[in-house]
Amino acid sequence: MTAPKRILTTVSEIPSPRGNKRLRHARREIAAEAARIMATQSQNNFRIAKQKAAQRLGINYRQAMPSNVEIETALRAYQDFYGGQQHINQIQRFREIALRVMRSLESFCPRLVGPVLEGTADKHARVSLHIFNDPPDAVVMHLLDKGLEFFNEQRKIRWHDGSYRMVPLIITNTEEVTIELSLFHSVDLRQAPPSPVDGRPQKRARVYEVECLLAGA
Repeated sequence: MTAPKRILTTVSEIPSPRGNKRLRHARREIAAEAARIMATQSQNNFRIAKQKAAQRLGINYRQAMPSNVEIETALRAYQDFYGGQQHINQIQRFREIALRVMRSLESFCPRLVGPVLEGTADKHARVSLHIFNDPPDAVVMHLLDKGLEFFNEQRKIRWHDGSYRMVPLIITNTEEVTIELSLFHSVDLRQAPPSPVDGRPQKRARVYEVECLLAGA
């Protein structure tokens, strides 16, 4: 009978329990600080928040970088602890405004997305809506007919197949809240863009779903 081969392993190849514990602690520290930055400095970019947090804490090894999901979890905890009823009222107001705008754009199949839907928006957040039409920029004529002031932006997003898309944005204002309309073709109703948090299809809410959120259902 042939004896099993013995695999030689150097000490340096064996993960150090102490090192793993230190990495986990560093990840938690960065996640908590990044969450604080996002909650208090109107920063909605996870990568930038992580970099600022790591720099402030003096942590410079990549293994300690938390995922966006970890940061969002820490952000929810921060807002629950420090925001309290004020944060809840703020989210409620944003959703009420979102619903009014969605009803005014109902022919464009509006969907609420982002921090206002997720409940993580700070007081400076935009109300983000996805709008669908062929051609997408027909909504521009609609806004002009309504006499609303707006300006244009673009956002580069990574799609599910790894390619990148430039999404046209219309930025307007109502009730002292910034409204961001992302313009999509009707076919894009079939699949939401990847979430910046976990890469899965982004959560989107229809008018009646926002009504349910406001009703506490």
